Amino acid sequence: MGRCPGCGDAGVRTLFHGTDRLYHTTPKNFLIVECKACRLIRLEPRPTPEELPRYYPETYWYEPAQTTLGRLEQSYRRFVLRDHVNFVMRAMRESGESGLLLDVGCGGGLFLRMMRESGLPVLGLETSAKAAKLAWETNHVAVVCGNLSSSPVVNESCAVVTMFHVLEHLHDPVGYLQSARALLRPNGRLIVQIPNASSWQFLLFGEYWNGVDVPRHLIDYRQKDMESLLEYCGFEVIRRKHFSLRDNPAGFASSVAPHLDPMARRVRGIKESLGMKALKDALYFGLVVGALPFTIFEAACGAGSTIMLEAKRK
Repeated sequence: MGRCPGCGDAGVRTLFHGTDRLYHTTPKNFLIVECKACRLIRLEPRPTPEELPRYYPETYWYEPAQTTLGRLEQSYRRFVLRDHVNFVMRAMRESGESGLLLDVGCGGGLFLRMMRESGLPVLGLETSAKAAKLAWETNHVAVVCGNLSSSPVVNESCAVVTMFHVLEHLHDPVGYLQSARALLRPNGRLIVQIPNASSWQFLLFGEYWNGVDVPRHLIDYRQKDMESLLEYCGFEVIRRKHFSLRDNPAGFASSVAPHLDPMARRVRGIKESLGMKALKDALYFGLVVGALPFTIFEAACGAGSTIMLEAKRK
């Protein structure tokens, strides 16, 4: 058992066992443990940097199908992503800064495309060459293939750096956040979003909560953990948002029925007739809609299943 990446203590309390429920990349079982000293929740044994890529399917990002259903799904994704776009646009307006928007871990680039349509200069950063190629060919946005610690972006050139569901995957979140700080203009903004381990969904579902995502999520941050990490890296949190229309209801649905999750079915290559695919998609969407009242209420109580934070340099 390794030492806590937050405080270095070796004492742990085992919360539960878990395996890859969503993508079935491995039959291996892992532990989700809580540090006895600082209570940071993490995966054990932690996959090494060499081992971790095995748990990411080749098509881990969203790729729209060129069908009627695919076009409907793309329209839905654009609709729910407005939540993210509006959050970032407000941050930029209130900062008064101008410059580049850098989206770290941009996947297929739909968010970047929507931000560019709002009139902003954008650039993506993505470790997967296939995802970077998809972002260029499908959404026509420029993407650099690599990691943030060695990116070619010039220091103090970014008005905004965004990281949506990135930090929980990293062996070195401190290095990434310090690199992001160096890239920001003096009054620039960092936007991060993570699954919230202090949410009601985590308490309700435990090891079955979609936000745990064994074995890809190395650390399961509570809100206080993430705010402490940002402060340690030289940031001041100035805004918080507990509800994401894209993520909170869908996370609930995937926790209840991972076998209906559309991306998981596509990634796993499950063969389905057009009718069966439409039926499963409809059932999944029904779960998402049904989850809306609960996810809105938990977010209103400050316990949403995701937390989006806006921060600036101290």
